Amino acid sequence: MIGMDILQPVVALMIWTMIMWVWMYATRIPAMQKNPDIDANRLVGATGASLRAMLPERVNWKADNYNHLHEQPTVFYAVGIVLAIIGAGDGVPALLAWIYAGLRVIHTIVQVTANRVLVRFVLFAVSSIVLMALIGIAAARVFGG
Repeated sequence: MIGMDILQPVVALMIWTMIMWVWMYATRIPAMQKNPDIDANRLVGATGASLRAMLPERVNWKADNYNHLHEQPTVFYAVGIVLAIIGAGDGVPALLAWIYAGLRVIHTIVQVTANRVLVRFVLFAVSSIVLMALIGIAAARVFGG
């Protein structure tokens, strides 16, 4: 189907988000079990901030990244779907979408391992520029005819 190639990186980033969900809980649950101050029965009504304070930062990095994968990428999903619907998701848009998804995966790996803020910022900034290009392509096609 014409214009649907862009859906591959869209779905790939969705899969990556679920991998991060597994990674987050694979580290968070054991960390909670090891902490004698955490009683799962008393966590009713606890906030994320209160739980965060009781867990090691390396564990929290995974949760932070999982949250990040639900922020800006939602715009990526929307623009990818728009480009697919209008038949403009092949070629350059699909390539840009793969670049965006790849940059987000690299951003994740940096955040959940070394968490170098400057490196994360550069990756985020570059991925944002790629996303802006995708939005520009969609706007030109939708508004420009």
